[in-house]
Amino acid sequence: MVQIIAGKKGKGKTKHLLDMANTGIKNASGSIVYLDKSSKHMYELSNKIRLINVNEYPITTSQGFVGFLCGIISQDHDIETMFLDSFLKLSCLEGEDISETVATLENLSGKYNVNFVLSVSMDAVDMPESVQKDVIISL
Repeated sequence: MVQIIAGKKGKGKTKHLLDMANTGIKNASGSIVYLDKSSKHMYELSNKIRLINVNEYPITTSQGFVGFLCGIISQDHDIETMFLDSFLKLSCLEGEDISETVATLENLSGKYNVNFVLSVSMDAVDMPESVQKDVIISL
């Protein structure tokens, strides 16, 4: 399953994402991974959640980003949920169409039983129609 928290920059998406991750780890029987563009939120996350600073890796395309996610999933078969903060920036999709990448995440989710929760700096109404169904919070 792919879930999206949508809203322009500065609307509080990261706060929702952090709260969801910290709440989710309390009932999780597997692993939770939080991907971000820095380690800034390290102390706001439970120490049971793996924080990955994506900017430490040479990712320059959306395909490279999907490959990076696949590598993480292949290393830990117990991952239940991956939280992707600043999704457009992490996935190199700023100003691009996100539909294909979100569809790929849907496929990965079904195949490996991993839920993806994305924060997307875009109003829900401005998103492609194919991904609007995945919006759970619009700020």
